[in-house]
Amino acid sequence: MVASGSLAARLPSPLEVVDDRRFSRHGVRLLLKRDDLIHPELIGNKWRKLAPNLAAAAGRTIVTFGGAYSNHLRATAAAGRLLGLRTIGVVRGEELADRPLNPSLARCAADGMRLHFVDRSTYREKTDPRTLAALLRATGAEDAHVVPEGGSNAEAVRGCRALGEELRGQADVVAVACGTGGTLAGLAAGLAPGRCALGIPVLKGGFLAAEVRALQERAFGAPRGSWSLDDRFHCGGYARTTPELDAFAEDFEQRHGLPVERLYVAKLLYGLVALADEGAFPPGTTVAAVVTGRPFPERG
Repeated sequence: MVASGSLAARLPSPLEVVDDRRFSRHGVRLLLKRDDLIHPELIGNKWRKLAPNLAAAAGRTIVTFGGAYSNHLRATAAAGRLLGLRTIGVVRGEELADRPLNPSLARCAADGMRLHFVDRSTYREKTDPRTLAALLRATGAEDAHVVPEGGSNAEAVRGCRALGEELRGQADVVAVACGTGGTLAGLAAGLAPGRCALGIPVLKGGFLAAEVRALQERAFGAPRGSWSLDDRFHCGGYARTTPELDAFAEDFEQRHGLPVERLYVAKLLYGLVALADEGAFPPGTTVAAVVTGRPFPERG
């Protein structure tokens, strides 16, 4: 058990064996790394990425970024409430300011996060120093600790290294769904030599490999560990699903009693089944799938 202020966490997270014929018929053993059980409100990799950033903030306001259904914004808002920190969320989509808050943003506001809506062109330039400085002035938070979209920075990558360390000696391949690449970058760094991390991007665009390399350079000064990406399973992009993916997730829930989050975890598990069918994992391989989240019930 690890604590950061009142953010007591269940670490290491549980590792469960899953009996699934879709893997066992190929001689592959499937494990679930239940990072969704780390903390009731800062789920999975959100805790691993936010905890070191909250420590670095040292009580200052947290400014961060996300879209209308951002898991990262909800986790940051919850952390702010639990620790008594001021949080500001810069939200993509100026048009949302005049609409009723969706359940995800309403949760952020209820947890005390101040929402600042910006147009999409400004949001795309949020990492530009002049644009960022203007955003901090507009929110009255010039001295804030800035956490990037998705929470992926050097602090977060170093925090996620522990995920790989917890899995040493447990699996040959560790797979994780990827948004901004920070979890994969840290995971790969923590794994034992000869073991590899597999990222399943949930966004399309093919940009993630360069991001993961850059994050490792910033966190460790050089590449660390073995990792690869398979970008075939994003189902059209972030926050996109398909009827086939929904049916797969419902079936997995019924088989194994695990609530399957659709935007990340379902795509990860769907991709692993497809890869097993393709013979991507030699017989005798143990694959660990990192469950980084659970369904947000109010999303409708």
